[in-house]
Amino acid sequence: MRWAVVPVAAVIAVLAASPVVALTVRDMLGREVVLPGPPARIVSLVPSVTEIVFSLGAQDRLVGRTDFCDYPLAVRTKPSVGGMVNPNLETLVALKPDLVIGTDEGNREETFRQLERLRIPTYLVHANRIAETVDLIARVGELTGHQADAPRLTGEMLRRVEAVRRAVAPFPRPRVLYVLWPDPLIVPGRASMLTELIEIAGGVSITAGDGDAYPRLSLEAAVTRAPEVIILADHSTGASTAGRAAPEKWQRLVSVPAIRAGRLHSADLSILHRYGPRVPEGLETLARMIHPEAFR
Repeated sequence: MRWAVVPVAAVIAVLAASPVVALTVRDMLGREVVLPGPPARIVSLVPSVTEIVFSLGAQDRLVGRTDFCDYPLAVRTKPSVGGMVNPNLETLVALKPDLVIGTDEGNREETFRQLERLRIPTYLVHANRIAETVDLIARVGELTGHQADAPRLTGEMLRRVEAVRRAVAPFPRPRVLYVLWPDPLIVPGRASMLTELIEIAGGVSITAGDGDAYPRLSLEAAVTRAPEVIILADHSTGASTAGRAAPEKWQRLVSVPAIRAGRLHSADLSILHRYGPRVPEGLETLARMIHPEAFR
């Protein structure tokens, strides 16, 4: 039998009318995913997707999540299948999902192969730009039957993004070093959404030209590029100050313009590294660090 590939919204409508008809949809990696019916029991292996589901008001469709899916607080009422890298497949199968949503950044290919052997449909997502985040929200809206709620969510996101862009436009653009992980030093490269967010926030990422999404960088190379603002991803629970998030080695680099000017900051990892409804919140955080003068 030859499967027809159609938009997700059309699939949902057809399946609702004729649940015995199986059609295929394409996920964000272009893979064909067979859906036997409108997905009513979804397991999310992606914190960003989990946030989107709740923001759309579709949480009744969510039957499982990972330990890293920690926002909003109501998500804790949903059973966890463990970590993103090594979810407990026995627990996942017991939830009887008709769809698992995963990502090529954070989940393992082996997990997807096992789900395929178990004949559990898996929809993969990928977003490295704001435009792709808008697309993802629309897709989740369609998959959950909440496509009418997606424009409200994405419209508010884009309004806040443009407000930041306008606020920082009059000011010079400082060189920014964002540190995702301190040792080895991992930074956002050309394919990272963080690079786009830094640009919109009025900065110039000193690693924007580096290959891949998250390349490694030597400390010596970072110092040579003379960043004027340094932002460290905060991996600690409830931490919010640069002193708690910054290794001592950064404070010792007194030749770096950012250190001399006292412009060493830390940022909440869970806000800045998720491509979901809180992207504007992360962007606004970056903009206040890069251009505090624009938000007094």
